[in-house]
Amino acid sequence: MPTPPSSPLPLVVLLSGRGSNFQALLHAIQAGRLNAVIRAVISNRPGAAGLAMADQAGISTAVVDHREYEDRESYDTALRIAIDAHAPALVVLAGFMRILTPAFVRHYEGRLINIHPSLLPRFRGLDTHARALQEGVTEHGASVHYVTEELDGGPVILQARVAVHPGDTEELLAVRVLKEEHRLYPAAVELIASGRIRWREHRVWLDGKPLETPLLLDHDLQSIP
Repeated sequence: MPTPPSSPLPLVVLLSGRGSNFQALLHAIQAGRLNAVIRAVISNRPGAAGLAMADQAGISTAVVDHREYEDRESYDTALRIAIDAHAPALVVLAGFMRILTPAFVRHYEGRLINIHPSLLPRFRGLDTHARALQEGVTEHGASVHYVTEELDGGPVILQARVAVHPGDTEELLAVRVLKEEHRLYPAAVELIASGRIRWREHRVWLDGKPLETPLLLDHDLQSIP
């Protein structure tokens, strides 16, 4: 197993709303469970609650408001400049509600991850909980994956499973999945920070070998409280 780096992994977090997954990452760092440092939190929405949370924690914040740009390309160029000013090793999407351009994704190839509320490749896109209930699946969950040009189609690093109960509503299921997301994201970022997970040859490598199937939280990894 690779020796963990002595210096924390520098992150930039992108969010559009309340930032609960950003908060989970921050708490894991503060608790010593994640060897990383959040250099900046950037949002496309000036009123995003996650920005206030970052300010309170003394983390640099910025707003790149998508409404001020005439197209996706010009917006993503401005966003890239704002991110690169902080020289992150990893860019973390934490509820960032924008479809990113191919040029942006290519710029951060192997350095851009996202968390998605389903067991990918099932239920890519929006309304995952409602679709899971409509299809009558017995198991749902969340996935952390590298971002590629294919929407929610990048290689999956780590997943958490959630049982679907009889009588579940979309809201009840969403609460249980989000709780797992808050454990899942710090665990996935720590795998990258420790050097165990690498992006190589357009796929995920674990401990120097190609990862054939996504890792499962609590099955392949020690549980994170």
